[in-house]
Amino acid sequence: MKKQYFDGVVEEALPSTTFKVRLDDGREVLAHLAGKLRLNFIRVMPGDRVSLELSPDERRGRIIFRR
Repeated sequence: MKKQYFDGVVEEALPSTTFKVRLDDGREVLAHLAGKLRLNFIRVMPGDRVSLELSPDERRGRIIFRR
């Protein structure tokens, strides 16, 4: 199965490193931080542009890069 990568903007920070992200195509998904971002203490705040990969159902994702 091929992974899907998208860019978006963090709209809201939720508990336990979960974020509401609005994708560039207008969809809104819930996303959590990838392990490398947690290990390196990368801060993600509302308004940040991020790259994420979506799950196959396209409702949840994982933030893999902060721009």
